[in-house]
Amino acid sequence: MGTQFRLLALLFLLVGLNVEAQTARILGVVLDEANKPVSDVTVSTADKLTKSDVTGFYELIVPANQKISVEFTHPTLYKSTVTVELEPGENYEFNPVLSSKGETLGEVTIVNNRRRVEGVVAVEPETIRKIPGANAGVENIIKLLPGVSGNNELSTAYSVRGGNYDENLVYVNEIEVYRPFLIRSGQQEGLSFTNTDMVQNVDFSAGGFQAKYGDKLSSVLDITYRKPRQFGAALEASFLGGSVTVDAISKDKKWTAITGVRYRDNSLLVDSQDTETNFRPRFADVQSNITFTPNDKWEFALLGNISQNKYDYEPLTRQTNFGTLNEPIALQVVYDGQEKDQYQTYFAALKTTFKASENLTLKLIGSAYHTLEQEYFDINAAYSLGEVDTNLGSDTFGEVTYSRGIGSQLNHARNDLDAVIVNAEVKGEYKIKQKHNIEFGFKYTREDIRDRIVEWEVIDSAGFSLNPPIVDLPRNDQPYNPYVGPLVPYQNVRAKNFVKINRFSGYAQWSLKDKIGTSEVWYNAGVRLHQWGVSGTNLNSSSQTVVSPRAQFAIKPEWDKDMVFRISGGLYYQPPFYRELRDASGTVIPDVKAQSSVHVVLGHDYSFKMWSRPFKMVSELYYKSLTDVNAYTIDNVRIRYAANNNAKAYAQGFDTRLNGEFVPGTESWFSFGYMKTEENQADRGWIARPTDQRLKFGILFQDFMPKITSVKIYINLVYNTGLPGGSPSYADPYLYQLRLKDYRRADVGFSYVFTEKNAQRPEGHWLKKFEDLSLGFEIFNMFNNQNAITNTWVRDAYTKNNYGIPNYLTTRTFNVKLAVKL
Repeated sequence: MGTQFRLLALLFLLVGLNVEAQTARILGVVLDEANKPVSDVTVSTADKLTKSDVTGFYELIVPANQKISVEFTHPTLYKSTVTVELEPGENYEFNPVLSSKGETLGEVTIVNNRRRVEGVVAVEPETIRKIPGANAGVENIIKLLPGVSGNNELSTAYSVRGGNYDENLVYVNEIEVYRPFLIRSGQQEGLSFTNTDMVQNVDFSAGGFQAKYGDKLSSVLDITYRKPRQFGAALEASFLGGSVTVDAISKDKKWTAITGVRYRDNSLLVDSQDTETNFRPRFADVQSNITFTPNDKWEFALLGNISQNKYDYEPLTRQTNFGTLNEPIALQVVYDGQEKDQYQTYFAALKTTFKASENLTLKLIGSAYHTLEQEYFDINAAYSLGEVDTNLGSDTFGEVTYSRGIGSQLNHARNDLDAVIVNAEVKGEYKIKQKHNIEFGFKYTREDIRDRIVEWEVIDSAGFSLNPPIVDLPRNDQPYNPYVGPLVPYQNVRAKNFVKINRFSGYAQWSLKDKIGTSEVWYNAGVRLHQWGVSGTNLNSSSQTVVSPRAQFAIKPEWDKDMVFRISGGLYYQPPFYRELRDASGTVIPDVKAQSSVHVVLGHDYSFKMWSRPFKMVSELYYKSLTDVNAYTIDNVRIRYAANNNAKAYAQGFDTRLNGEFVPGTESWFSFGYMKTEENQADRGWIARPTDQRLKFGILFQDFMPKITSVKIYINLVYNTGLPGGSPSYADPYLYQLRLKDYRRADVGFSYVFTEKNAQRPEGHWLKKFEDLSLGFEIFNMFNNQNAITNTWVRDAYTKNNYGIPNYLTTRTFNVKLAVKL
């Protein structure tokens, strides 16, 4: 590796060409409400400005491949803003209409065609910050997209088109980020890595993505943090915690820094659940992105993050009612014991960008991720399973009057994990005549995992200890005959794993923008290669290699209607990460194969105007055929793999999303998805996968009160049909194909924006100091729907029945939020 890095350094030194910043041009005519040209309109970005002439014409050079805000201001008309992201050399025509009324249509966003042809969904950071949610942030909005499932508002995890939580790539500034390993419950997750207040761009692809993205089966979330252009600060505080973000820039504008500090306490949400607890889940992190741009050729960026999650849990009692109207049943539990979990993560990445010429850009990225995790608990649960009195006139109405089963369950764990992941990557991009684009990269990854698992469970039902069905023990027909065999825990996992994984991966891809007749076309073809080796204490070393070809084609006919048609796909592999190598007993299987999937995605993108406002409808039809599938079970957000590659699977479906300005100046959308995914384990037949989410509806809606425009309304609605409810430990999943109830949730936020009419206020007014000052009131789960994430399985020794008792999520909860931006 030392020779390779020396050669790379030599390459950087040899290529010393003079460069010009890649630029594009925005031009047009400024009009008023009567469609007459307006002169002397100041057209400006953060560092450039021009004015419209007597014909209203303006022209402004802007940086390419960057999101730039362009403002149009006039002494007697209200300001208009457009956000552009253009390709190098692109000319974009934009004709703004400035209003003389006391209102503005707000910000309009224009991006280049890259996202349209690649099938990428772009989400505005401002939308992410405003939309309410129990776990607000990027993932909260991603879960509203078609094809994306997230049935746990306490978790940032999501599944895409039949994949599980481990099948999604997440990048921040082109650097892959990771989630903690041991988290088993959404309550324990806390903060997402992504700090929403630092975000500039959010791009999401649900399948058929290009070769430049890594080796996962389902999706890519590509996030870019913004680069400050002036000093600024933002503060947010609510009953769930708070955050502070500071933007800084040096006088010569060569140094910039954006730093965010966050704190979150989920007690407000957890207190609304069935289980009465002494519980204080606390999460905190500090994150910073520092850039240094000494000249037009070089840019250096340092991204760092330190986070700590503390989860102290002492359950007291629980009562969950289930069953039917004719036969209501209640589970009553009294707990003793506690759980203490802690997750500390440290992340740092250095990215160097060298613009060797106008056409050649080279990047060197190095990163390190270190996680220290502990999961300690001793919890004894004494339970009673009984029938509920449904007689309205009874003194015991709603209480348990007859117990059909009693028992106890003792859970113990002393799990520790220490993992270090180090990456070194070289990437390059070369443009040929602004039509051909060549991208390439090489990456080395070393994963060093030290894992100790000590976890057992003892189940007692009606005074009889239950032995696990996987152990060959003498027949137990108590109470008719005494049991003379040994007593063993129902579950007992003990392992100590020291594993090292070395990975070499690389990619090369070619893109072309061209024409066929009068139609614009885009081509993309690429290939990835991934080689990895697993070694460790008492392990037989294993080495495997996979090759992943991928391609995309899009065409935009020269029609009156603005439409793009797209087909994409390829052969995708997911080489196993550590968790996928470890089976249910804690044993590491080093020769687990990479899961493979053939993607085929057909897409249609239609942009149009309705009510003289912009709208877009995007639809995709997809099919995925999976082989060498590593079957798994999901308990809350914990995934347990079989680690045997003995299954095959498929996923098929249709997604569509309509978004636009249903209310002037705001973006809203309606999404719908249908998906079916099944697997066949060891040729036993097809059954639903744990992520088989058939129907999904999502609504994101923004509005304001017509008479009081300072009052904004934000609505987040989700409806998902029920997921498979899982199965008891050691049970055959082919015998348990019942589903949970449908997931229905509505989160609503109201916000009073004090700075709404700052443009009309005189200079010196105290509100002029703020870019934004708002006070909000949020209602989570407004209709108080009972949503379940999984089942707790209770066995009655007499009837031999297993009862699946749903674990319900949060009930209706209220929150108050203050947002300040300078």
